[in-house]
Amino acid sequence: MYHPRMPDLLLILIVILILAILWRGPKTLPKIGEALGRGVREARSEAAKAQTEIQARVTPADEPASRTDDRAG
Repeated sequence: MYHPRMPDLLLILIVILILAILWRGPKTLPKIGEALGRGVREARSEAAKAQTEIQARVTPADEPASRTDDRAG
């Protein structure tokens, strides 16, 4: 999906990347990227666990399996 400010955002991201390379140096950037990737992976894992736990707690209360409908009949 195209957004009118997308080229501006892309330019800002490129400038930030260039500044990071100049500031930290090209040798440390892979370590930073690895740590960032590990953090994102852990966050996604924890979010999936939380979602599964919430689903397990909410689903049985929302779906009455053994209840009969008293209005039918």
